Amino acid sequence: MELELTDEQKMVQKTAADFAKSEVLPKAAEIDRNHRHPKELVARMAELGLMGVAVPEEYGGAGFDTISYVLAMEEISRACASTGVIMSVNNSLVCDPILKFGSEEQKKKWLVPLASGQLLGCFALSEPEAGSDAAAQKTVAKKTADGDYLISGVKNWITNGPVADVCVLICMTAKELGHKGISAFILPMKEKGVRVGPPDKKLGIRGSQSCQIFLDDVKLSPSAMLGKEGDGFKIAMATLDGGRIGIASQALGIARASLEDSLAYAMERRTFGKPIAQHQAIQWKLADMATELEGARLLTWRAATLKDEGGRFSMEAAMAKVFASEVCNRAAKEAVQIFGGNGYVEDFPVERHFRDAKITEIYEGTSEIQRLVIAGNLLKE
Repeated sequence: MELELTDEQKMVQKTAADFAKSEVLPKAAEIDRNHRHPKELVARMAELGLMGVAVPEEYGGAGFDTISYVLAMEEISRACASTGVIMSVNNSLVCDPILKFGSEEQKKKWLVPLASGQLLGCFALSEPEAGSDAAAQKTVAKKTADGDYLISGVKNWITNGPVADVCVLICMTAKELGHKGISAFILPMKEKGVRVGPPDKKLGIRGSQSCQIFLDDVKLSPSAMLGKEGDGFKIAMATLDGGRIGIASQALGIARASLEDSLAYAMERRTFGKPIAQHQAIQWKLADMATELEGARLLTWRAATLKDEGGRFSMEAAMAKVFASEVCNRAAKEAVQIFGGNGYVEDFPVERHFRDAKITEIYEGTSEIQRLVIAGNLLKE
């Protein structure tokens, strides 16, 4: 693993950082306050190649690597976690599985516009009774006499759902086979029978709209299937492995925002006749935040490197995700403490970081699930 970034990676990082600082950060508080999908920022990310960072140029992407994607995600999420996760879902949960498992026709039809930002995607795996237990799918795709599929069911907490154009959908095609009877489809969100519920009212990442999706006898042709029948669980798990790298990167961004905002505040806020940065109690908090952030970043870069090398990275992605998300939450908590009473009001950014941080321990696999993944890999060795 190379710890020195390439010139190309540095360029991606600088592009994302400049955009985040000049265009995203000034709008972050308003986006959160109004629960607003930042359509204009998504369009700008598309222009900058950030909606398909690691997708080859022939399929509409920027043609960079996963490390570049991680760098860009951290920069965007440092400014606005909501904007970061919109980018993450399109890259990790939509473009990536279509690139890996899609037919050439599907790549041309869907991947090109998704990776270039002409379309926005979502990923539908979770259900009212299938969250951590992803194999407990109740959404069913029944094959008809003419060979098409009729799909019925409900999907929960679908990030980008209210604003998405296309969905990577996971559902049952052969219930009697258990997880081996799960398949994946590419679903146009305008398809007849697709109903989108109202946006969820959330604690954090309020600008990232999510919702329930209701599927009422949605008719799809066999050409809409991603991979082969029965490949859905494998596709979902492989997709989540990559997605966890994206969420680890989002957590890095939130943790860094917490640290940087705390540093700036600690230099200005004075108690007992001196800046609070000169109090040892505050210094130790800052030191722990910075140290843990660096550790989380290295774990995330390692997982991204393994993904680029084409080998297995499930355990490393889980390690990165569980550690980065918990570091993120500790950093946000300490940031509120450093800000004191000011940390508890909307006039200062750390209360937003505190609310945004929690979700990183939950979506794309809870911290408990990450530990099961890690333990399962250890016990195989």
